[in-house]
Amino acid sequence: MSEEEKAAAPAPAEEETKKEEEPKKVEEAAEEESTATFEPVVKLEEVETKTGEEEEECLHDVRSKCFIFGETLLDKGTGNKTWRERGVGQARILRHREHSRIRILMRQEKTMKVIMNHAVDPRIKLEPNAGSDRSWVWSAYDFAEGELVETVFALRFADSEIANGFKEKFEEAQKEMEKVLAGEDNPGEDGGAAADEAAEALSALKTSGDDDDDKKEEAE
Repeated sequence: MSEEEKAAAPAPAEEETKKEEEPKKVEEAAEEESTATFEPVVKLEEVETKTGEEEEECLHDVRSKCFIFGETLLDKGTGNKTWRERGVGQARILRHREHSRIRILMRQEKTMKVIMNHAVDPRIKLEPNAGSDRSWVWSAYDFAEGELVETVFALRFADSEIANGFKEKFEEAQKEMEKVLAGEDNPGEDGGAAADEAAEALSALKTSGDDDDDKKEEAE
């Protein structure tokens, strides 16, 4: 290398200084950019979501798997009925704070679709499912699909102890519901007719997402 080339070439220290200064300049530029603010074109207002359970207190809450017994869409009209799973979720026994009527409500996990919604009718009898000590079967007028439909349910629990605990709480709720339906001032009222009236009253209990659920299939 000639003397002129050596003189023109930067010293090693100068090269290192330039390399250190370059990242600093990039960082400073990034900091300047991060101070910029952008106003959204459309402002979304916060909307309070109601589940329909705000006026109720929970008497019992247990995770289980729900099944229903009946015809599938393919078997409709054939009389061929089978058990099919409706979903997994929390089975909740709820009492209304104002009129004290009790219902059982169950939503499918993740989708929160209502898969069980009926009054705790005092006439319901929980029967053990054949071959299992951790499930109960019963029939009720269900309102999960937006209209009252007589449905045969089965709930399966993690073990027999949890299943028996559910049965105990359900029967306690039935006794309480029977007193509510009879009425303190009219103990001679027909309990069966009152229970039917309670089932019809479920149509007034709105649950979040009912309208949307009518438009789409259940997510299994």
